Amino acid sequence: MIHEILPVGLLQCNCSILGDEISREAIVVDPGDEISRIVSILEKHRLTVKQIIITHAHIDHIAGAQLLKQRTGAPILYNQNDLPLVEMMDVQAAWLGIPTPKVSAPDDDLEDGKDISIAGLTGSILHTPGHTQGSSCLYLPHQSLLLAGDTLFAGSVGRTDLPGGNTRQLITSIHERLLTLPDEITVVPGHGPNTTIGEERNSNPFLQSL
Repeated sequence: MIHEILPVGLLQCNCSILGDEISREAIVVDPGDEISRIVSILEKHRLTVKQIIITHAHIDHIAGAQLLKQRTGAPILYNQNDLPLVEMMDVQAAWLGIPTPKVSAPDDDLEDGKDISIAGLTGSILHTPGHTQGSSCLYLPHQSLLLAGDTLFAGSVGRTDLPGGNTRQLITSIHERLLTLPDEITVVPGHGPNTTIGEERNSNPFLQSL
């Protein structure tokens, strides 16, 4: 599998490009900004984007999705529980002092358990509300990989003080949906360095008790 992680935009959101070396099909996760840079990586690997997946509808993760769709024709998928955040995209833009991006309703819903697949690559969606109500993770068991969005970080968890956030719900989501995965699973968070499920289970201070 081809996997490129590009920190993009003002808040350095981790955008992942997942591609199959044989089919040259790809998934792009959280193209929050710097779409020309993302497209250059796709062209370098001769990849064709089949799906654009958004882990949650905060501006730093979703702002570039519509432009990437225009460039590639690929559908945008995110959980419809985050539509209220899309409707306040102008407010989100004001938080960062940036222009309001064009953000549309998803082409398909990322409901819990949804299969995500391209030729040569298969995963599933884990709905993990708490950071936002639509927050979702992409789990690829054959690659021992979890793209966790802003649900889980190395040594930390997602913030819950923004609209749609719920601390108790977030911690429950992590315990019930993520910490049940094998220790060796690599976690790519929405920001910052990679970690593993085992490392976070054993040492993350936010997860030591319910």
